[in-house]
This record gives sequence, structure tokens and C-alpha cells, in this order.
Amino acid sequence: MLNFFIACIHLDPMAIIKTGGYLGLALLVFAESGLLIGIFLPGDSLLFVAGLLAAGGFLAFGPLTLIVIVAAILGDSVGYWFGANIGDNLFKRKDSRFFKQAYVTRTQDFFAVYGGRAIVLARFVPVVRTIAPVLAGVGSMRYRHFLSYNALGGFLWGAGLVSLGFFLGSVIPNSDKYVLPLSLVIIVLSFLPILINLLRSRRAN
Repeated sequence: MLNFFIACIHLDPMAIIKTGGYLGLALLVFAESGLLIGIFLPGDSLLFVAGLLAAGGFLAFGPLTLIVIVAAILGDSVGYWFGANIGDNLFKRKDSRFFKQAYVTRTQDFFAVYGGRAIVLARFVPVVRTIAPVLAGVGSMRYRHFLSYNALGGFLWGAGLVSLGFFLGSVIPNSDKYVLPLSLVIIVLSFLPILINLLRSRRAN
């Protein structure tokens, strides 16, 4: 357990999965999806690496995918509940080390552009992924409406990234040796929507 926490502190996806297994992975996916303390967790690269390890036989692809999807959906549901009950007061607080008003503004802009689809699309955008369900609760989006987008987003994100890692792990020999460069590519791609949004905002201003 100590090694798992150390891996989390260092944000090392490979070490996190090897020390935490299915339970550790589920907890981190849940935390990043619905708990603000998980805002800096490496969700995309974590799922991708999990898929790579599944291709190598360390994890079973079917149970892995199911656990990730369920943890993601439950995490977003908790985030929605948090927003509906106490999120409004939280978002009025001043910036701190772990929370900044810029995160809220960025996510609000995301909702303004994509509407309800933001719940699905936010899954693929770091930071926004954690804030979006909370804001949905604050904004009084009906839970039944939210849940449909939540389930779809959890499925596409969870199954998609795990499958991508599994596929590349199956076709690239000794793929575990290329975890770092492959993970960096995934991280860069996941931050592209944020960069594009910032460029559009600057042009609009």
C-alpha cells in the first residue's frame, strides 16, 4: 500500500497500476472523475498504460474495462451530488494551491460551447473532466439528463483509452519499454482541446 501512495505522489502510471492493481486504478479513476482532490491525477495516461499492461497479460482486458467505466460513472455522479449540495459555496472561494477560479471559468466556457455534450467531451479534457460534473450539479441540470451523458462519456473514455493502449500493446513488440513516450503523446493530445480553446478565446478578445 505504501508503494502505491508513493507512486501516486510521483504520478507514475506504470507504478500506480502495478502496485495498486484493479482497486487502486478504480480509486484513482473515481477520484479524478468526481473528487476535486483528483484534479491533477494522470487519468488519460493511466488508462492508456493499463491497456498496455493488459496486452502484456498483467491485467485482464474485460474486467479492467468494466471496472474503469463503472468507477468513472460513479465518480461523476458523486461530483454532481457534491455540486448540487455544496459546490456553489466552494466555487466562490479564493484561489488556493489546489483550486483556482480559472478552472471554473474554463469549464463554464466549455459548457457554453457544447451544452449537455460537455459532460461527454469533458471526459477527454484534463481538469475540465473533474470540474464538469460538479458544475452540472451547481447549475441544476436534471440528474436523469446528466446521467445519460455521464454514462456515455464514461463508456467512451474508459473503454476508448483502455482499448487504445491494449491495441498498441498488441501490435508493438515490447511496448512496455515505450510507456513514457507513448504516455507523453496521450498527455499532449489530451491537452490539445484546452490549447485550442485558449487560442480561440484570445482571437475573440
